[in-house]
Amino acid sequence: MKKASLLLLCGAMSVTAMSQTIQDAKKSLYYERYNTAKEQLQHIVKTDPANAESWYLLSKAYIMSKDAAPLKQVLATSPADVQSAPFYQVAYGSYLLNAGNKDSARYYFDQALDKKGQKNPDLLAAVANAHIVTRAGDVNYAIELLNKAIDRDKKDPALYTLLGDAFRKLGNGSEAYKVYSAGLDKDGKYAAGLYRMGKIFISQKNPEMYLKYFNQALEADSSYAPALYEMYYHYYFTDPQKAMAYFKQYVAKSDPDKDNDVLYTDLLYLNKQYQAAIANARQLLDRNSGDSMPRLYKLMAYSYLGMEDTTNAMANMNLYFAKEADSNKVAKDYEIMGDLYAAAGKPDSAITCYVRTVDMVKEPRDKFPYYKKLADLYKDQKDYLNQAKYLGLFYTDNTKASNIDLFNWGIATYKAEDYVQADTVFGTYIQKYPEQAFGYYWRARVNSAMDSTMEKGAAIPWYKQLITMIEDDPTNKTNKKWLIESYGYLAAYETNQVKDYKSATENLKKILEIDPENKDAQQYIAILEKKISADNNNSPSGSNK
Repeated sequence: MKKASLLLLCGAMSVTAMSQTIQDAKKSLYYERYNTAKEQLQHIVKTDPANAESWYLLSKAYIMSKDAAPLKQVLATSPADVQSAPFYQVAYGSYLLNAGNKDSARYYFDQALDKKGQKNPDLLAAVANAHIVTRAGDVNYAIELLNKAIDRDKKDPALYTLLGDAFRKLGNGSEAYKVYSAGLDKDGKYAAGLYRMGKIFISQKNPEMYLKYFNQALEADSSYAPALYEMYYHYYFTDPQKAMAYFKQYVAKSDPDKDNDVLYTDLLYLNKQYQAAIANARQLLDRNSGDSMPRLYKLMAYSYLGMEDTTNAMANMNLYFAKEADSNKVAKDYEIMGDLYAAAGKPDSAITCYVRTVDMVKEPRDKFPYYKKLADLYKDQKDYLNQAKYLGLFYTDNTKASNIDLFNWGIATYKAEDYVQADTVFGTYIQKYPEQAFGYYWRARVNSAMDSTMEKGAAIPWYKQLITMIEDDPTNKTNKKWLIESYGYLAAYETNQVKDYKSATENLKKILEIDPENKDAQQYIAILEKKISADNNNSPSGSNK
């Protein structure tokens, strides 16, 4: 979690340390204002270096702010006579544990928790906290120490909250809930405890419950910035206006951090304040090295897209791709580039980007939109083989695909002259939609193309089934066209392969029934009738097919 404030909104804040006390520093730590706490405590240890607790709190501030690297040097400035004090030993042990030196850390913790230390709930909690917040910590040991601390001080809600944190780190949400609840029984207005309760329900993806507890935390203490951040983050995805309102409150009540300038710029974009988002992004790029913040180029590109300025959007996406590490690029980046290339009339580049997007998307169902985009691009290029490939990928296992998608796949395979696959696709169409004529017609066309000499009569069964389906409604324009084609194909097959001129003539006459002016039918009937008459005259029996 980023605990900071927005430079663009409120400017840098400084701590007037002259009058700071241990209680001020503890308050800053409670509100997770770790940089403020460091400034306060650095002043305190300078003015009162014998105060061992301030050294411990300073070590805690460094570790909690994820900035423990300088801690060894900081602790080395302490006077020798304070280094044997229990709180200082906890400070040094915390540093060692954070560095991964578990055995050495345990030595200092044991020194701090001698017989007297075991009776001090603050010392017990300090050692437990070190084990909870560091990767090398022993959480079960922390739980043991906190139970001892609670036995000594049953009214402090902070002890219950810390114990709940330990159970959460173990992944035991139900036990954490019980412990947090026990702490809130002691003080129902303890904002940190209410906030931690909300965090349990974030992991369970239960917004109704986590929003309830975050709101309760803010009702108890409107300055509790961690809850404000969570409210901002929730609404970031659902309500940008609310997210902006919570973010501004969070900024006002937390420490400065340059990262929040970027978060604020994101919110400007989400709130469709595109010009302001671009201006902020440029200001940040000017203030910092552009190469160190390449995602701002992407943010500007999205903002330009929001203003329908594809030229500037493309320019900024190109800068983003040039400066951002490949490992940081996501599928959406390649999709946007694909869309921009497609809009710019560069289909080959668009295809490359969409293929890369498909490779990066993990969930199969999330790949379908890109299959469709690829199919459309290949269709525009009249590359029907690749169009069919991606239409097939779009249709297969896609619960949202329709009969039209299946039909288009079949047509693409037909145009690609992949007749075997086309026959399979239209066979599937007939199986799924037996009451529709499209499947029969196109299966007939496909088999006609595969059997171009009509030697096998592969298309005949499908033309006959088509006729059966539509012959009762010959006035329909499509039906009329298909019936003429079907009867004509049957007549051609009967003439050239079967030599059944009588049947061929009958099929041609059926064409005239629905299209009396059809000159081809008239011409071929005349030819066939002459052929039949000649054959009858030459036949010993006086008859012919």
